[in-house]
Amino acid sequence: MNDIASFRATVEAFLSTHALSPSRFGSEIAGDPQFVFDLRDGREPRSDTRTRILKAMQDFADARAGSVAPFRVGVAGLGTVGAALVRMLLNDQPIVLRRGGRPIVATHVAARNRNKDRGVDLSGSIWMDDAVALARDAEIDLFVELIGGEDGPAYAAIRAALERGVPVVTANKALLAKHGVELARIAEASGTSIGFEAAVAGGIPVIKTLREGLGSASITRVYGIMNGTCNYILTRMAESGGGRDGRGKSGRWPANYDNEDGMSFEACLKEAQELGYAEADPTFDVEGYDTAHKLAILTTLCFQTEIAPGQMLIEGISHINQVDIKVAADLGYKIKLLGIAERKPDGVEQRVHPTLVPKNSAIAGVDGVLNAIALETDYVSELLLAGPGAGGDATAASVLSDILDMVRGHKVPPLGVPAGQLKPYRAAAIRAHAGGYYIRLQARDVPGALASIASHMAAGGISIESVIQRPDLQTLTGDDGSSEFRTIVIITHDTTEDAVRSALAKIAGDGFTSGMAQLIRIEALG
Repeated sequence: MNDIASFRATVEAFLSTHALSPSRFGSEIAGDPQFVFDLRDGREPRSDTRTRILKAMQDFADARAGSVAPFRVGVAGLGTVGAALVRMLLNDQPIVLRRGGRPIVATHVAARNRNKDRGVDLSGSIWMDDAVALARDAEIDLFVELIGGEDGPAYAAIRAALERGVPVVTANKALLAKHGVELARIAEASGTSIGFEAAVAGGIPVIKTLREGLGSASITRVYGIMNGTCNYILTRMAESGGGRDGRGKSGRWPANYDNEDGMSFEACLKEAQELGYAEADPTFDVEGYDTAHKLAILTTLCFQTEIAPGQMLIEGISHINQVDIKVAADLGYKIKLLGIAERKPDGVEQRVHPTLVPKNSAIAGVDGVLNAIALETDYVSELLLAGPGAGGDATAASVLSDILDMVRGHKVPPLGVPAGQLKPYRAAAIRAHAGGYYIRLQARDVPGALASIASHMAAGGISIESVIQRPDLQTLTGDDGSSEFRTIVIITHDTTEDAVRSALAKIAGDGFTSGMAQLIRIEALG
């Protein structure tokens, strides 16, 4: 009997012995649902393919016979992500076995409420009430932290596991932004590691790409959409805008109305909450703090500096209205909340803020709850990774990916380089940032107002690309009821943050404008 005939006979015997259908064998062992059918039709797999499949068959048989000890995982936190992870380990065991080489089992779990129905069978797991006790339990091989919070039980449990040499997988960006360098040092000293793919962009493998996938390429800039809540709100505001005049018989806009036919920020936020895309208290998301934590972690991986979430400009999206959305669209832009980190001559510039991005840029097409991370290097002009940034299954899949790496013995420094080699963070001066600016003002509709604004811009060396003053934009009534204020939008050529801020301070002092100026940076991409 030749090798191919022998292989066919072995596969057929395996199917019979283990009561597997050809489709299941193909999907779970061969990695191709049609494999057995093709084999029966005369396909002759290559030698390396036969070797791989024979090894997978042996692993499957060993696991069924109990000859391979399972890799024991303790999961602390059984919310959406934790429950999804346990479900994957239960339902996808054959695939997990094939990829990890041994069974992976959630032998221990910890959560506050034992009686809550989480939609997953936990009867095979030992329940513990204390996450720290779980992390210290000698019967687990890996600790998964999905509790949340930058301190408290999450921090104590991760530290306890690392100190005894147990690898950790977490999705906790706030904790990593605050304690990441310290925990990386503990992990390295104990000869173990921390996996946190799920902490930054849910189902997007950006951490693995940064730690292992770019070779000798030097990153010059990283930017991206890192919060699905904000991206959903801005997408809905843009989708809902229209051209119909929404003013009443008085000719004035209703006080709670943004523009002709568009949904306000508040309306889109309420919709996002109803759909489960936004928390009851959305502050952490919509004011940019969630994005800032993620950006701080990416900055460390990109530029080998210590994590510094407190040293960046952070602005949210709660001040964006339909005038901004409408004018941006008319000018060929979309508004996105971006996190941006860039290497500068005087340090690293980190900033989180709403941004006008060209409609034809790749990142402008990332809408809804999707996230995207773009990497610019000296060898690759731009690498864009996009996908689901949150959600139970997507995030749990990233957690499981880290677990599989640990099972296979794959270990790299948690922050890309040994923690002792990280450079102190040096912040580039944000007021030196250069670029174009979108400026929206409520200006008094009297002679000299626009001239005063323009003169302050000119005195600051700011070149104005365009001034937009149209009747379809908002008209607000002045506080004294005797004078109208009209919306004026100014687009500048490239200038500095310092020049714009100084000019706006002088404009505010003249009394021709009302309220705070709306300032949105224009980002040159690609």
